[in-house]
Amino acid sequence: QVQLVESGGGLVQAGGSLRLSCAASGRTFSGYAMGWFRQAPGKERAFVASISSGGGTTYYVDSVKGRFTISRENAKNTVYLQMNSLTTEDTAVYYCAGGRGPTPSRYYYSYGYWGQGTQVTVSS
Repeated sequence: QVQLVESGGGLVQAGGSLRLSCAASGRTFSGYAMGWFRQAPGKERAFVASISSGGGTTYYVDSVKGRFTISRENAKNTVYLQMNSLTTEDTAVYYCAGGRGPTPSRYYYSYGYWGQGTQVTVSS
């Protein structure tokens, strides 16, 4: 079975940075796209970023372009989300997602595996 283990969440001041990590096991990691989603209290789960199986193609929601960077190290079975210039609107539970194939997607149904979620709180 596939397991996704997240780390790196926490409390940070506005303008600061965090790097989230997601380590995968139980599948051939290098063959699948990966993504990050987030969910704020009372809101729907929303797409943040995705990356193709080989790391050559990335997509971002407009609100994080220029601030967030998704990357992966296939040799370590790990995907990252570097978050810079954080604002209070970035406060949410962040979820790592494993794709059903190699192509990145902003749609939740393109992902068959999910991490447990990690809280990111940005203070003003």
